[in-house]
Amino acid sequence: MKFLSLSFLALVGFNVIVWQGVIERNTKDPLAVHFLDVGQGDSELIVFPDGVKVLIDGGPSKEILFELGEVLSPTDRYIDLVMITHPQLDHYGGIKDVIERYQIGAFIFNGEEGAGDAWDEFKKELREREIPIIVLGEGDKIKYGDREINILSPTVELLAHRDLNEGSLVAELVGDGIKALFTGDIGLTAEAVLLEKYDMDIDVLKVAHHGSRYSTGMDFLDETTPLISVIGVGENNFGHPTEATLQRLSRLGSTTYRTDENGRVSLIIEDGKVGVKTKMGN
Repeated sequence: MKFLSLSFLALVGFNVIVWQGVIERNTKDPLAVHFLDVGQGDSELIVFPDGVKVLIDGGPSKEILFELGEVLSPTDRYIDLVMITHPQLDHYGGIKDVIERYQIGAFIFNGEEGAGDAWDEFKKELREREIPIIVLGEGDKIKYGDREINILSPTVELLAHRDLNEGSLVAELVGDGIKALFTGDIGLTAEAVLLEKYDMDIDVLKVAHHGSRYSTGMDFLDETTPLISVIGVGENNFGHPTEATLQRLSRLGSTTYRTDENGRVSLIIEDGKVGVKTKMGN
């Protein structure tokens, strides 16, 4: 039996969100990060040791429901936070199906509005279900116990960039002895901003923009030095992931997984050690 109390406090002037939870559960599993196989799109599910869940992006369609059904208990119908990195269909399309099937504690995005009927219908669904909507950007934090999700980007300038991808929310998970970086679809411009502002040494990288040649530059990789890299990708006409990106990751020595070949990639994290399990076992 689980008793959950979540409260959000926006501290005006400190640009921070504090997330406090009180959970009771008989057992505690390790911190887990699941890179879900949703086709040509992105979706990652962070599950904290006592069951609190953060979903980042939802892929383009209802395929995410199958993936969540594989990872979560059939009776588990609550996701604490749902975040989209930017308002493009391959990142939010499946979220509409998620909010029809699951209860959602709050929805997080970068404040930039998408285009077209699909986005309008999506926002309407959020309003009708009275799901709180929170806008985050550079400098904001989500704190849970001694773990943090730090929002490193977008800056005001990147949010105003003509390319929606550069304004993606970039989230850094810190806890249990590791750092994992979730990059949305950022390109070389946002990568350069991150390198200028932060110590980018990490352990796990969600490769940006499905392995596009215009992301995951060598300068960025030389600073981030991820031991594990994961590419969310499916059948596509864009050439993702590009050979150039794969070669850069190989040159770095990062162990690379891709959802079109490995299926769902699950990382089990404990005391600074990362175990990897893939759906297709390769």
